[in-house]
Amino acid sequence: MLKDRLFFLLSKYNLRARDSLGQNFLIVPDVIEKAIEVGEVSANDVVLEVGPGLGFLTEELAKRAKKVYAIEIDRRIIEILKREYSWKNVEIIHGDAVKVKWPEFNKAISNLPYQISSPFTFKLLKRDFEKAVLMYQLEFAQRMIAKPGSRNYSRLSLMVQALADVEIVMKIGKGAFYPRPEVDSALVLLTPKPKEERIYLNEKLVNALFQHRRKLVSKALKESAHVFGVDRKKLKNIIIPHSNKRVYQLTPQDIKDIEEFLKAEGIISENSNNISGV
Repeated sequence: MLKDRLFFLLSKYNLRARDSLGQNFLIVPDVIEKAIEVGEVSANDVVLEVGPGLGFLTEELAKRAKKVYAIEIDRRIIEILKREYSWKNVEIIHGDAVKVKWPEFNKAISNLPYQISSPFTFKLLKRDFEKAVLMYQLEFAQRMIAKPGSRNYSRLSLMVQALADVEIVMKIGKGAFYPRPEVDSALVLLTPKPKEERIYLNEKLVNALFQHRRKLVSKALKESAHVFGVDRKKLKNIIIPHSNKRVYQLTPQDIKDIEEFLKAEGIISENSNNISGV
């Protein structure tokens, strides 16, 4: 039983989970097996894992994958992993997964610390990979899959869906972890879209629009003109594509249409993340 093994290790090393690091150890074997099954982990795979905890998922990944890179910020955990396991194909990297340089990998499978969910996901989507199976807070996962016009649709939904297909594989209750978190969780599958289908968006434009997600596009842009570093008067007499929609109804392609129009008008530069004049 993973739960028994967990309590043995906690007692042996006088270890307490650090809430500040988002340490909630996964103790249900079925969830671990599901993550590996959905990830289709095989002997040719190089897997990135973030937050290996006490090694329960890492152990199963090591049995199946060619190589596992496990990024861990807590030195106490690293010392325990080195003492308890004799993995030949696991390399532990000490550091903050959002800040450290990542090695090359083709799959990511992790029980993520929830406080890094957003920055980790955006960093991941800038990489080439085959698929990722990741544990998120359920509410976060529901925003990832939300469709345009729905209550949960957000900047996160749009930016993720512009680059990848996203699916909630299973919902997971609080009792699957120790200590029990205050929220339910979800196992999520992220699969990058084919390169020709990916829509790379101007992040400043997306941020500006979603500051006013329930307003009409034309009004939202004018009220966020400062984000573009221009006088809002420059937006006064132009007809913006999809201006009759509210921001939370915009698809990734709609945002791209707006971006291309603003480029043609000279309001934003050809460099997709830089505003002209900034």
